Amino acid sequence: MLAKFGSVGLVSLFALGACTTMDPYTGESVRSNTRTGVLAGAAGGALLGYLTNTSKSEEGRTNALIGAGVGALAGGAVGAYMDRQQAELRRDLAGSGVDVERRGDDIVLNMPADVTFAVDQSDIQSRFYPALDQLAETLNRYPQTLIDVVGHADATGPDDYNQSLSERRAASVASYLVSRSVLRDRLFVAGRGESQPIASNATETGRAQNRRVEVVLRPFRG
Repeated sequence: MLAKFGSVGLVSLFALGACTTMDPYTGESVRSNTRTGVLAGAAGGALLGYLTNTSKSEEGRTNALIGAGVGALAGGAVGAYMDRQQAELRRDLAGSGVDVERRGDDIVLNMPADVTFAVDQSDIQSRFYPALDQLAETLNRYPQTLIDVVGHADATGPDDYNQSLSERRAASVASYLVSRSVLRDRLFVAGRGESQPIASNATETGRAQNRRVEVVLRPFRG
């Protein structure tokens, strides 16, 4: 379970204005935020986030997926489904720099920022496109998983800047996946800033580990 945090960017891909929704982890109302990346058009870019027709985001995602004809997983089917997906991801992403980790029924993909982005940037480096293309193909073969794209930063610099950068990087990854036909209703996009380090910020090695985007794949149970 991800820890409680402040406001994050969550907006509809084709929305013309700002909106708010509920973070499924915290129950808090969160603000919208512009995204950057491959789908950005005019200045400021398009808007990406969590598409929902209700103020309860998890309920909204469930309703959207059911409406799209995505069936829920149940019982023993969950473990087998996630096992197959994990095996394919490890095979397909080998050598890409993406770490594939299993946490219970969830699969966590750790994308180091130094591999995915240039320093202090939120536009995806072109050399990382093949890895994201492969990820999108695998995700499209396994539609019964929810996709949480979460950005993280190290503790260098002001808190608000790190929060914004983590949001923009998560939005860029999510935008790219949507551009490769991943159903946007499956996505939740957030930034955690520097609030959830996985290593010490006292060393460069630790800070490099903390600068990351995590893609968390969770079974859709309806």
